[in-house]
Amino acid sequence: MQTARHRTSQRRKPDMEPTVPSPAEKQPAETSPVKESLAPDRGLQTGDYLTTGQGVRLPDTDHSLKAGPRGPALIEDFHLREKITHFDHERIPERVVHARGSGAYGTFTAYGNAASVTKAGFLAEKGRETDVFVRFSTVLGSRGSADTVRDVRGFAVKFYTAEGNFDLVGNNMPVFFIQDAIKFPDIIHAAKWHPDREIPQAQTAHDTFWDFVSLHTEATHHVFWAMSDRGIPRSFRTMEGFGVHTFRLVDAAGKTSLVKFHWKPAAGVHSQVWEETQLTAGVDPDFHRRDLADSIDAGLFYEYELGIQVMPDDADESFEGIDLLDPTKIVPEELAPVQPIGKLVLNRNPDNFHAETEQIAFHIGNLVPGIEVTNDPLLQGRLFSYLDTQLSRLGGPNFNQLPINRPHAPVNDNQRDGMHQSVVHRGIAHYLPNSLAGSEGPVPAGPENGGYVHLPEPVRGDKVRANPVSFADHHTQAALFYRSLSPLEQDHVAEAFTFELSKCYEQAIRVRMLGVLANVDAELTAKVAAGLGLPVPEGKPVADVTPSPALTQITERAWPVTGRVVGVIGTPDKQTAALQKALKAHGVVVRVIAPVGGEGVERTFQTARSVEFDAIMVAAATTDMQMTVLLQEAFRHGKAIAVHGEGEQTLINAGIDVKAPGILFDPDPETIVAALGRHRVWERMPLLKPRASSAGA
Repeated sequence: MQTARHRTSQRRKPDMEPTVPSPAEKQPAETSPVKESLAPDRGLQTGDYLTTGQGVRLPDTDHSLKAGPRGPALIEDFHLREKITHFDHERIPERVVHARGSGAYGTFTAYGNAASVTKAGFLAEKGRETDVFVRFSTVLGSRGSADTVRDVRGFAVKFYTAEGNFDLVGNNMPVFFIQDAIKFPDIIHAAKWHPDREIPQAQTAHDTFWDFVSLHTEATHHVFWAMSDRGIPRSFRTMEGFGVHTFRLVDAAGKTSLVKFHWKPAAGVHSQVWEETQLTAGVDPDFHRRDLADSIDAGLFYEYELGIQVMPDDADESFEGIDLLDPTKIVPEELAPVQPIGKLVLNRNPDNFHAETEQIAFHIGNLVPGIEVTNDPLLQGRLFSYLDTQLSRLGGPNFNQLPINRPHAPVNDNQRDGMHQSVVHRGIAHYLPNSLAGSEGPVPAGPENGGYVHLPEPVRGDKVRANPVSFADHHTQAALFYRSLSPLEQDHVAEAFTFELSKCYEQAIRVRMLGVLANVDAELTAKVAAGLGLPVPEGKPVADVTPSPALTQITERAWPVTGRVVGVIGTPDKQTAALQKALKAHGVVVRVIAPVGGEGVERTFQTARSVEFDAIMVAAATTDMQMTVLLQEAFRHGKAIAVHGEGEQTLINAGIDVKAPGILFDPDPETIVAALGRHRVWERMPLLKPRASSAGA
């Protein structure tokens, strides 16, 4: 990632620590009321105090107004509504966040075991198939940014159920930077490009992001996920998805449970290495989008299992000491196993990107009977934001009439007119109750007819802007995540922090962020401090945590290899034809790389780059510089390299140790499949530390 030095009207000295004055500390120039006639600049942003757009001074912009610290957000919170409404409409027509996206259609098939916790038919009925559309995305970049940047990935699924649309709008990380939706404009403003130059694009390696997260320590856990290998996935096929929030499920008898949703990829969870992802962004910025579309066209479908963690719905809404309403916390899978409840297969590409992928409108409030929300304050704000943002993007309230958004269930909503109204309504009585529509008008549906009836829950508490005390621990789960990783993955996290913070020009921000890390893990802090050339700060690192093996990506398991790509250096012959046939049976794509094009050649020496291959077979001798670079990169990135015939000399010419781990001589197809199933030659990676930095895996 690259960044540019930002400009400020007055530069601070590097050793100066920026501070945020409290209202008590800040003294206005004049304490008496300002008359309108004495305020000629009243249209400019010149006030001493934070206000609403109407000039009302605000004492707090960090917490939504709630019914008690644990209560739901209140619609009377005019500051929350104004702040998020303005944020939702800041940029048109692309999405404010998740602008860069890719999508596909598919089918979800329920296993039926979810009937024990929910009456939602698309989950509860065994064998029931539901059409879906899935949109994957990056968060920060514009529509024209690259796929492989370090970023959170959106994983949004629209289920066209018989009871109406249900949208599971999640990410590839199970936590978020903030605990309350009122802070969402702030984190995105900080993470996006600097407003004076609109750079850097699609990256967090710059001052404003790290300034915010170092001052706002509830972001710490998510920052660790973003700096890990999860931030640079190999493909959408090989990343997990999470609903992030805790939801409430209701079964047929009215019993409730608290759950978290998980998408588990059949191909396992794998990522690129840091150098590889930078090369990919230049060689093929559409890398993830292309892999999705090409795989589906080839019949190599993406597959995932939907699973749920089920927790009791008790009075304090916590589990094993973890507050389930805090979106910056996970429940380790060892405490609440993920129970598979259905299978998703993505098997059809859109016909038109704009009409389908770009115009699809997700809303976390699209619910069906059997699924309800909780009082998670981030979730509560999202219930407002998603619906509101479509008014700018899609030109009015009738976006649900677009084909991609239409429910597959019957609709009769009594809504009328508005921009882009495509329904020609009949009758004059579009209201209830009425005595004029007769049998033609809609009538309310009770629960016996599938009506969505909210679970009656007591709501009580003082109107406050506050969080529960249990939201205050910002470091323990970051330590849990970091210490659950393998040593190699921990090195990648340290390298990612070092790289990103080195792109900050304000020394005070680097020092402050080191102070945050010092309250998570001392060893990590020492590594990052050494990389930045700064002293190691004192802190209170988290003592003992129980690691969660489910959080590491590096395992001994051999994963399915559908969609993996093997490059063969050499002209087409009987051997490459036999290899292609044998690997195709496993869903592996073989591409022949030859000096020039011709029948059977898919890449030439001039057009092939290492990043598009998961393994390489060298079946010919060559000293071509392009192939030398390709092989050196593949070796550094931990990819298996198979050797046949005169290929050994090609490796020697490239300066590659033919005795290194993962160099396979005359392997059979099953050996290549086994190597691909492990994703990387992990034994080789530690040997490369002096030669190449690889902040990813």
